[in-house]
Amino acid sequence: MTAIPITIRVQAEPFDSEAEVAALTAGRTDVGAVVTFQGLCRSEGGSLAALELEHYPGMAEAEIRRVAEAAAARWPVLGLAAIHRHGKIAPGAPIVLVVATSSHRQAAFEAAAFLMDFLKTRAPFWKKEHHADGREGGWVDARETDDAAAARWGGAAP
Repeated sequence: MTAIPITIRVQAEPFDSEAEVAALTAGRTDVGAVVTFQGLCRSEGGSLAALELEHYPGMAEAEIRRVAEAAAARWPVLGLAAIHRHGKIAPGAPIVLVVATSSHRQAAFEAAAFLMDFLKTRAPFWKKEHHADGREGGWVDARETDDAAAARWGGAAP
């Protein structure tokens, strides 16, 4: 079996989602489905000036790759990409991109959701809020809803 292309990056710069999709589909006639998820920074009703994301370099990429490889073993995907930004992110700006390609839509949908659910709960990222009124906010706690989303995949985490 040929290894599928898996792109994992953690970067400060914005990403180009169209270029990432093109990289996974160029010259491919076996791809019948592309599912993308792009997470954006929310303004939290205008109270947030920026969200600052920190990560554990090397470990974050390794953990995301481990989850992507688990998704590739579970579904017949043809390619995966996960790109996560770090640094100060303004409301409306992209934070994360997940792309899954497959011959059929269901595998692409499932693999993308799986990758995003475990990226949220397993990858070592920390978020700090910076408020619009100049106050420095605190670190954002993990959400029970994220843990519940990951739990739907059953069994132990990848």
